[in-house]
Amino acid sequence: MDPTEALEVVATTIDRHRSTIIEVSHRIWEHPELCFEEHRAHDLLCEVLEANGLTVERGAFGLPTAFRASAGDPAAAGPTLAVVCEYDALPEIGHACGHNVIAAAGLGAALAGAAVVDALGGRLVVLGTPAEEGGGGKAHMIDAGALDGIDAAMMVHPADADLDAFWAIAIQELHVDYAGEAAHAAAAPHRGRNALDAAVLGYTAVAALRQHIEAHERVHGIFTAGGDKPNVVPHRASMQWYVRSGTTESLERLKPRVLAALESGALATGCTMTHRWGDARYEELRPNATLDRCYAAHAASVGRTVRSRAETPEFLGSTDMGNVSQRVPSLHPMIAVAPPGTAIHTPDFAVAAGGPGGDRAAIDGARIMASVLVDLWSDPTLVERARAELDGAT
Repeated sequence: MDPTEALEVVATTIDRHRSTIIEVSHRIWEHPELCFEEHRAHDLLCEVLEANGLTVERGAFGLPTAFRASAGDPAAAGPTLAVVCEYDALPEIGHACGHNVIAAAGLGAALAGAAVVDALGGRLVVLGTPAEEGGGGKAHMIDAGALDGIDAAMMVHPADADLDAFWAIAIQELHVDYAGEAAHAAAAPHRGRNALDAAVLGYTAVAALRQHIEAHERVHGIFTAGGDKPNVVPHRASMQWYVRSGTTESLERLKPRVLAALESGALATGCTMTHRWGDARYEELRPNATLDRCYAAHAASVGRTVRSRAETPEFLGSTDMGNVSQRVPSLHPMIAVAPPGTAIHTPDFAVAAGGPGGDRAAIDGARIMASVLVDLWSDPTLVERARAELDGAT
């Protein structure tokens, strides 16, 4: 099968599965599930993949809501390409990051890719990756061997514009607990050691630190515990922080500075502080120009103009797809689902992800990614160039 014929099969397959792709997006959107709790989404995606002939391993890599699906002859000489699905949501605001679109677009690309993989002599893997919103599902899966034998990986991410990539920086989660001594706040305040005061002072110290960090760095946190009654001096307080920096190397330099600021609150109030860094550190996303060019060319064929991230204001965020991109050539473009200026992680964006813009992005994203699969299977030198680009940058 030549590439032109394969692209025609891809387009026909996406059209045939259009209603299924959109239905899957809507069903995931209607039932948002948090990190590592995505049982509905996991089962739904696996059922559709199995019904269409892919071999599916549920609960893969030691994670109950991860999966691995595959198609193509394991002995085929062509490259092994991975399509990545995300499907977890956020507390309160549901799919305000549009992971329902990511999952549906990945599903559609997988169905179309499976229709041509044997004819093009390649191998297809679909990775269902839970807990992108803080749990680091991909990082855990990588440790368990999810990328073994993978030559390149791809996904699309919803946004308010079509971009070849975004500025995904390194991040690590931090949990902090302060311990003090309870006392009656009116009768014997002098006997207390106020853990909430310690946390507030630590928060304030981090705020002061923000004046003296790099432009590519972000530190933000919330209080998760701070006392139970106003007339009892709080003996415990807790916070959750995200510490971000442009690279994993610069993140390691920032982390002790943040800890020092937080510890100052304990020192000032006579309390003690303990901390725990999250198990999964997200690494910075490494774009791949070879894959980006393939994506942009096929995006144009469905009426989307993809701009370079270098031409737009920096949109800083983090994703565990960064960990994937550090190990295999990876595609992570942004696909418009909402009007320009609609911020991700807001209720307005959640509405857009479940509406007509999200539907179009799921279909377009599926077709564009499947077309990139065709490019890479038809011309394995593209994979070699993508790999050389990654190796030359590391």
